[in-house]
Amino acid sequence: MTSKQRAYLRGLASKEDTILHIGKNGLGHNLVKELDDALEARELVKGKTLETSPLTPREAAEELASQVGGEVVTVIGTKFVIYRKSKKPKIELPR
Repeated sequence: MTSKQRAYLRGLASKEDTILHIGKNGLGHNLVKELDDALEARELVKGKTLETSPLTPREAAEELASQVGGEVVTVIGTKFVIYRKSKKPKIELPR
């Protein structure tokens, strides 16, 4: 992914709601399944690690992205954004 594409996705993500929360249980099977379903529907998912999380936001984002075949777009503070192209693409990335 190019820096231009990352910047474009960051802009789109700024308007999105945070739908994924990682707490004291860390990355369970249900959380990964929820992310997988959300990425298929939306392509772009914003998540947040809570204070009780055993993982840092960077660790959580990279682990989740590797488990669902996505890419980490950005990690800022406790929030992160993951992108994965769905079977029926909705987001057109710039070249």
